[in-house]
Amino acid sequence: MTLKQFPAAERPRERLLAHGPLPLTDAELLAIFLRTGTGGRDALALARELLARTGGLRQLVDLPLVDFLTLPGLGLARYAELQAALELTRRYFRTNLDRRPAISGPDGAKDFLVAQFKSLRREVFACLFLDTRHQLIAFEVLFFGTLDATTVHPREVVKRVLELNAAAVILAHNHPSGVAEPSAADQALTRRLREALALVDVRVLDHIVAADGCAVSFADRGWL
Repeated sequence: MTLKQFPAAERPRERLLAHGPLPLTDAELLAIFLRTGTGGRDALALARELLARTGGLRQLVDLPLVDFLTLPGLGLARYAELQAALELTRRYFRTNLDRRPAISGPDGAKDFLVAQFKSLRREVFACLFLDTRHQLIAFEVLFFGTLDATTVHPREVVKRVLELNAAAVILAHNHPSGVAEPSAADQALTRRLREALALVDVRVLDHIVAADGCAVSFADRGWL
């Protein structure tokens, strides 16, 4: 039985059009993305099998290309489409952030940073550069690290701040381990960066650590 043979009220696409995406299961949303099944399975049955074999939606989305290609009904085209969809999501969050009038606390940046760092398998360190009214000038990843560490050079951060004429920054990095809790090294780095940036009259508004869909704010913890 194909999806076209299902009653209209049970077809994922029709359910989405009638009720919006929120009521749909992960399998139903994935079936809409897949569009067709394979090997006698309709798209919904294939979606359920893929989620069962990988352990869930996040695990499927995070698969490296070599593993993605071993799954039924997938291939280079599907991989490219999925990566494009993920990047569109990241850019959507970036656009939303760009349109904010100002960023005065952690809530304005958390969702954006979680989306930007999603699926990264190594640590990166980034900055949100802000003007005197805390409006966004730029978001940039400044340093790339390994699975569990990134070397950050305060001098390079200061240099980029001066090039962009920023008045304040929000520091950010990810923890690929999935645990967002800041380490003692993270706190020490934040102190060093605050001291270096204070020399050029630039405020550090926050340092946000993102991991596995959540984020921890130094400002929320009272560490700044």
